[in-house]
Amino acid sequence: MRDSEGRPVAGATVYLQVKDGTQTLLAHADETGSYRFSGLRQGIYMLRVEVAGYGPATVGPCIVGPKESKRIDLTVESQKMSQAQSAAAAKSGQGPPEFFDEPQFTVAGVTDGTNLGGHGSNTIVRTKESLAKDVATLSASAGKPPITDPPPAPSSSGDPAQQGPALQDQAGQHHLRGDIAEKTGDSLEAVREYQRAVELDPSEANFFDWGAELLLHRAAEPAIEVFSKGNRLFPHSARMLVALGVAWYSNGSYDQAAQRLCEASDLNPDDLEPYLFLGKIQTVETNQSVCSVERLKRFVKLQPENALANYYYGVNLWKRRKGPDDAETVAQAESHLTRSVQLDPKLGVGYLHLGVLYSERRDFSRAISSYQSATQASPQLEEAHYRLAQAYKRTGEKEKAEQELRVYNRISKSKDEEVERERRESRQFVYTLRGAGAQSR
Repeated sequence: MRDSEGRPVAGATVYLQVKDGTQTLLAHADETGSYRFSGLRQGIYMLRVEVAGYGPATVGPCIVGPKESKRIDLTVESQKMSQAQSAAAAKSGQGPPEFFDEPQFTVAGVTDGTNLGGHGSNTIVRTKESLAKDVATLSASAGKPPITDPPPAPSSSGDPAQQGPALQDQAGQHHLRGDIAEKTGDSLEAVREYQRAVELDPSEANFFDWGAELLLHRAAEPAIEVFSKGNRLFPHSARMLVALGVAWYSNGSYDQAAQRLCEASDLNPDDLEPYLFLGKIQTVETNQSVCSVERLKRFVKLQPENALANYYYGVNLWKRRKGPDDAETVAQAESHLTRSVQLDPKLGVGYLHLGVLYSERRDFSRAISSYQSATQASPQLEEAHYRLAQAYKRTGEKEKAEQELRVYNRISKSKDEEVERERRESRQFVYTLRGAGAQSR
């Protein structure tokens, strides 16, 4: 990996994509600019490289035979030079590079959500679905056009000078049809209209809404592909990275999710959204990524009077403690959790985690007080009722314990029924990954 003057480029990300396949491999160039993919099967591949400060470079198709080794040197141009080359390519009518611009999936239909299956605990499943809805609100906050009557069918312009604006206008009509279809419950038509909008006008907004629609209907793998392409085209879009992180999390990859959300927070450290998504994920995960530790620490440093910043960082510290004897980390966690409920007395989860902290110390008096505050602030927070019941048992208050368990069981049953109702009413995409040979759900 070298620049236009022949100097090694370290830290570049290299993508290797198989033609007509679903897999894209990833490697990073070392300090000498070297990268390596090993154990490849014979086939046809495309290489794409991305690195900060330089334009993307694509090489291929490359044919790899059985047990064959290939050396492919890549050259990247400075961002300014790359933009000039892109403009020249557009003027000459050259198309986009092969493979990377072709969707590797097809949405074949929809089904009800009752066959979602279990992908982790109920808490994690609920979190995934909640985050997908949160991503959709990022789209709404960007200012969609108002929903009115369906627009007329698009028509093509024969005037080359008007072709760009005409395509954008047609894309806008398809996007509006997608909005209408989603509002009226025709999610399959919506995702197809959003895709058509992207094909006519690959704008950041069109890519985002296409991916958000896929994610909302639990098509995590296609959403990853769409948001990944959107991120490559719009590397400064924080919401694209946030959505990509949520898509990875929905697909079961916490590490990938955390990394993308951390990258989103780095684009504009003063933007609260990436921290909030990262914090919400890490509260339900046992392990904490290194980058989430650093970013949540920065969040509370930038927003010391933000209740959620203190809460998320307090939980992060608590989960990173080395045990009950790690007094320093536990004290820091307690300080931030206490600060979170001081800033927002209605933050039930803050009281809940303070109760957990006190319970580990076997300080059941303070634990009970914290759990009681949690149930008062958030009456439907079932975990607070369950833990309060356990604390009452520890102190011999059996009647109170049984009462809290009854409340816990009632809330849990109600929430489970609500989840099942939402799944029955929701429509889930059935999609086929190219080369997979089977439908995915």
